[in-house]
Amino acid sequence: MKQRVALYLQDAHELRDGLEYVKYAESRGFEAVWQAESRLVRDAIVPMAAYAAVTEKLKVGSGVINNWTRNIGLLASTFLTLDDLAPDRIICGIGAWWDPLAKNVGIDRKKPLTAMKETITILKRLLNMERVSFEGEFIQVYGIELDVVHGRKEPRNVPVYIGATGDNMMEMTGEIADGVVLNYCVPPEYNNKAMDLLIAGAKKSGKTIDAIDRPQLIVCSVDNDHDKAIDTTRELLTQYLAQQPHIAKASGVSMDVVEKIQSILGWPATHEQISKAKHLVPEELIIKITASGTPEEAKKKVAEYVNNGCTCPILYPVGGDVHLLIDTFAQK
Repeated sequence: MKQRVALYLQDAHELRDGLEYVKYAESRGFEAVWQAESRLVRDAIVPMAAYAAVTEKLKVGSGVINNWTRNIGLLASTFLTLDDLAPDRIICGIGAWWDPLAKNVGIDRKKPLTAMKETITILKRLLNMERVSFEGEFIQVYGIELDVVHGRKEPRNVPVYIGATGDNMMEMTGEIADGVVLNYCVPPEYNNKAMDLLIAGAKKSGKTIDAIDRPQLIVCSVDNDHDKAIDTTRELLTQYLAQQPHIAKASGVSMDVVEKIQSILGWPATHEQISKAKHLVPEELIIKITASGTPEEAKKKVAEYVNNGCTCPILYPVGGDVHLLIDTFAQK
């Protein structure tokens, strides 16, 4: 039986190389590509359009955009446009972003649950081609619609997935979203609690857990040399543990380790700072929260996430040979 598998691209590769990777992933039976958007580096929408244009069957998801920086009208018209380019292949992955970055660009992430619920409710209605008026705490719209004059006027099939980390957001995801993008840098057993929360949320809207798709980001460093694969991941984790403390918390990393790394890394972190701090990330942690090592070791680790509720691994190649990673998990 074929396993569902997807590719995750961030900003570690040239954009044009990314186009070649997604075409190769499609040819090897991958189901989807997800494009990151978190730091102030590469936005998700431009690469998504490029990936959609050079593929025929591959689903293309945002992994994940935030619900604060795009006005709801723009958000809906953006995903309408992507769906025009690749009908029934686009997925809107959206998350609540993180501090200090949001704060540093002037966004006050107050009441993240309410803000997310309003965004998803209105986005779904607009993509359903409804005329919408709504007066909420965060969104106020008056008689707006996606006023398509030329082209398809029927409701669009763009599923909405929430990139949820916290417990309350996870439960709400089960209630209001089509799927969840489970986070990376967590041990496989982290999913057990996430599953319980998703079940509780799904129950509120009369659904079962099977109605909630559960793809999961997994840091994946594959090399025929085990030590080389581990060292590649160590550099990434050094940066992530310092800059995204919610991930450190979810993966059970000691805050002492996080604070030591933070004391060495600036923002944005330089290669020199990462090299200086990376020895603080122990190999046991890398093996616990990522799929790093030889092809066989990586496959075995990814299987643990699937056995713990992940429906489709979204593999994040942190460096090295991306073709080797795709070949390792090829379905055809």
